[in-house]
Amino acid sequence: MSVKVAIAQMDPKLGRNTENHAHIITLLQTAMDAGARLVVFPECATAGYGFADLSAAYQAAETIPGKITYQLAESCAAFTRAKGAAYYVIVGMLERGANPHIVFNSSVLIGPAGVIGVYRKTHLPVLGVDRFVTPGADEFSVWETDLGRIGMLICYDLRFPEAMRALALAGADIIALPTNWPDGSQNAPQYVTRTRALENRVFVLACNRCGEESGFWFFGGSQIVDPRGHVLAQAGADEEICYAEIEPALAREKRIVLRPGEFELDTFGDRRPDLYQRLVGKL
Repeated sequence: MSVKVAIAQMDPKLGRNTENHAHIITLLQTAMDAGARLVVFPECATAGYGFADLSAAYQAAETIPGKITYQLAESCAAFTRAKGAAYYVIVGMLERGANPHIVFNSSVLIGPAGVIGVYRKTHLPVLGVDRFVTPGADEFSVWETDLGRIGMLICYDLRFPEAMRALALAGADIIALPTNWPDGSQNAPQYVTRTRALENRVFVLACNRCGEESGFWFFGGSQIVDPRGHVLAQAGADEEICYAEIEPALAREKRIVLRPGEFELDTFGDRRPDLYQRLVGKL
């Protein structure tokens, strides 16, 4: 089954959550009006990224569920009722923890019934709000939806092949990557997104932000990549919604037969986990 998906590249304003919320809802409705049944937004889309300290980040953080997740669920539910098919959104946000010392850089998957899943960024660079947030500690998860099996990572997680491989082994068809790639990270969309999609045979929806914030320029370049590593859609440097038609079931075809018995590839079936113990610190 072919489905239309979208990445909504935007320029969030630091600490201006109400303004960001309104912009996200507008972009979401535009994308869904165009037929996109899954729309992915950037990392920290609700609050911005370049906070100077933990206190400022905590003030801009929100609970999950909370105001913005309820608003997004209402939009998904309205389109689901109108179109007779389920609609979904993934948005990056700062999640408020149990006390002022805990903030997570999170991504949330929302459908017509509300929050479906939450992922907390695991790998944290020395950059922006990631200097102060608490790293996620949960196992990489995949959620079943009407569109297929969806997993989430955030930005710097892309640099660690084990993260996306864990999601692929858990059955992910689509992996969403909300991100804030600043100038100097152009090699991520140039090489890494395509490699991760190809080596795991999954669809990758990488949504970057654009604009300038706290002395950094974010170059955009959001992408939708298919399981062969081909870029189906790519944004420029400004705000833009990109669309692609994908077939999530293709991500379940891990074995490639080019010439039966002569040229076959199975990057999952041909794995040798018995030789990889050093990857998990067992040697």
